[in-house]
Amino acid sequence: MTEFSADQIEDFKEAFGLFDRVGDGKVAYNQIADIMRALGQNPTNKDVKTILGNPSTDDMANKRIDFDTFMPMMKTVDALQKGTYDDYVEGLRVFDKEGNGKVMGTELRIVLSTLGERMSEPEVDSLMQGQEDENGSVNYESFVKNILSV
Repeated sequence: MTEFSADQIEDFKEAFGLFDRVGDGKVAYNQIADIMRALGQNPTNKDVKTILGNPSTDDMANKRIDFDTFMPMMKTVDALQKGTYDDYVEGLRVFDKEGNGKVMGTELRIVLSTLGERMSEPEVDSLMQGQEDENGSVNYESFVKNILSV
């Protein structure tokens, strides 16, 4: 398991505190994924639910945890296998029918909204903003670089 530096832990505490809307030193289960992503992790919603013990929808909205309970979860997420730039480019290359480094934006939108961890239409729109050229094509290497830089 990853050990975090004192500076990292202090950053984690600060970010965790920003999500504490009640002021009791705790955050709701449904905020955990957002906190982890704010701290540079990229867990799937399924990963987060598993780490939280597969809580009900009601528990996601109403149960709260403190920072000391959150830290082991953060270590677990940090240890998860992460996709690399090359992994994502290879995954998109499958849709490059002409072998020109581009995929159709409409096809990419369908993939993002129907495969794997499905994205909502507003999420897809946000991700695709400014990515399509005048022909509706997306340079997938640039697309992946853009996503990984966020």
